[in-house]
Amino acid sequence: MATGGDLKRAIGLMSGTSMDGIDLAMLETDGDGVVRRGASSFTAYDAQFRKRLELALETAKSIAVRSDRPGDLAELEAELTDRHAAAVEAFLTREGISASDVDVIGFHGQTVLHRPLQALTVQLGDGERLAKRLGVDVVYDLRANDMTMGGQGAPLVPAYHRALAAGFGPEWAQDTPVIFVNIGGISNITYIGADGDLRAFDSGPGNTLIDQWVRHHAGIPYDSGGAIASEGRVLSGLANRYLSSPFFTARERLSLDRNDFEVPGDEEASLEDGARTLAFVTAAAIAKAQVHLPDKPKLWILTGGGRHNRMIVEDLTVATRHTGKVILAEEAGLNGDSMEAEAWAWLAVRSMRGLPLTYPNTTGVREAATGGVLARGQGRDVA
Repeated sequence: MATGGDLKRAIGLMSGTSMDGIDLAMLETDGDGVVRRGASSFTAYDAQFRKRLELALETAKSIAVRSDRPGDLAELEAELTDRHAAAVEAFLTREGISASDVDVIGFHGQTVLHRPLQALTVQLGDGERLAKRLGVDVVYDLRANDMTMGGQGAPLVPAYHRALAAGFGPEWAQDTPVIFVNIGGISNITYIGADGDLRAFDSGPGNTLIDQWVRHHAGIPYDSGGAIASEGRVLSGLANRYLSSPFFTARERLSLDRNDFEVPGDEEASLEDGARTLAFVTAAAIAKAQVHLPDKPKLWILTGGGRHNRMIVEDLTVATRHTGKVILAEEAGLNGDSMEAEAWAWLAVRSMRGLPLTYPNTTGVREAATGGVLARGQGRDVA
């Protein structure tokens, strides 16, 4: 093993609902309170592969059993796994690290179906194939056990957020309750109370609607920095239609799928007004999440790609101006782009130790639950 004592050198791999590429991050950690963050990288998917992933969302709708791979999903799963392997190999070469110096890889894969009410979640990604190619132990399929125990299967990052918050210096440590807001394809929040009380749930659409809107109307993958949105205006009728969804008032916090909210019709808005309105909806949905929390947060820490959209940040800052301060993850000494990948590295070590990954107040699981499947790399000691 690469690191002495109880610390493991772990790599986390995340391909999120935005389907733009592979985030990779390295940690040295005990899967608990010790987190030593290392290097990270991002490997973008080409447009053709992204299109195949988008089509896979339609194909996956016919899945009734998690192991089903209808259509070309088996072939796509193998290619996606190989792309992750190549990303790890390129990272190790760049950093001058041998695969034998890595203890474990946490592999998320690509979610193509997530139906919490049916206890059904499907992530494309072959952990055994990845372990065999890299010769490194791989922990994968981290969501499924939570769902078998009555949980939503998401979000899984909150326990890592709490570990990060425990390591804050005096500048931020006093600002509790604190909320981590991950604005990916779907937005989710983690609430950490002064006593360590941990709560988490999806807050609503993140970047996915905006990305789909600008891709359709402008032929570009996303609204860089919120530039398009900054030229538009909020259409109140359209915004209210989204924000009046029963999702926001339901007592039970449900985990969202990418397709749970539909993109506006072509005739409903101009390119700019649509992007502006959808950015507002993302921010307003996050702010509305406060009604489900025990106390008002003093600090909001923004992570994920959506924090780069200045209109989302401005709208959230206005919406929460009476309840707390909004900062980007970097202002707290964190990396808002690699945080989910870091979490998957941390969760992999935690899984190997049999420690809980999810809790009743994060996913709705009946009791604190561990999870994940371990695939042994070639030549590893299986004892």
